Formats: sequence, structure tokens, C-alpha cells
Amino acid sequence: QVQLVESGGGLVQAGGSLRLSCAASGRTFSGYTMGWFRQAPGKEREFVAVISWGGGNKDYTDSVKGRFTISRDNAKNLVDLQMNSLKPEDTAVYYCAADLSHKYPPISRPKPTTAADFDSWGQGTQVTVSS
Repeated sequence: QVQLVESGGGLVQAGGSLRLSCAASGRTFSGYTMGWFRQAPGKEREFVAVISWGGGNKDYTDSVKGRFTISRDNAKNLVDLQMNSLKPEDTAVYYCAADLSHKYPPISRPKPTTAADFDSWGQGTQVTVSS
């Protein structure tokens, strides 16, 4: 199993930036697809970004494209989410997730973008963007 711990959340004004980090422990996560999700009060958990095991393939939900960047450092077991130009609607608890069901998936495999595709989750970190 992989344990995931998020950090870096906080309160920021609209237009500001935050960098979230997800530290993995328990076993190496270098062969697995990683993702970030978020959940606002009263709403379902939604996909934010995903990154392939090698880091070369990424995808984002439309609302964050051009503002958020996902990256990973397999040597350090870290996955980051750089969030720029934050908006009040970005306010949510952000979760890091790992797809442990597919190790070294081929590039041809569609990237997972739903919560059901991921097996391991962190506890979440709160991001609040004030207007």
C-alpha cells in the first residue's frame, strides 16, 4: 500500500498562487499514475489533474488549464500541484491519489480521470481563495 500525505494548502487572495505537495511512502510510486482531485462543500469530488508514471503525459480539467501545473519527482516520491491565478471557485479540499491497479501502464491506455479509478488517497489539504 502507498500512504499519501498532502501539504501546502492555505488561505490566499484571488490571483495568488499556492503549491501543493503530496509525499508518498510505504512503497515506491514511480510506476503508477498519480492525480489530484478536489471537493468543495456540498459538491462531489472532482478531477483536477493527472500525471503519467514517467511524468511525460498530463491532463487537466478545463477550468484549471493554463493555471495549474502537475509535476512529479519519482526519486523523492513527490507529486506537486502548482496553482496560479487562483479564483474563489478553486476553494476546496484538495486530495492526492494513486492508481495502484496499473503499474507502468502504456501510453495508449486512457488516463484515469474519475475518483473510482484511484485506489489510494491522502487526507486532503484545504485551499481557500478569498475574493
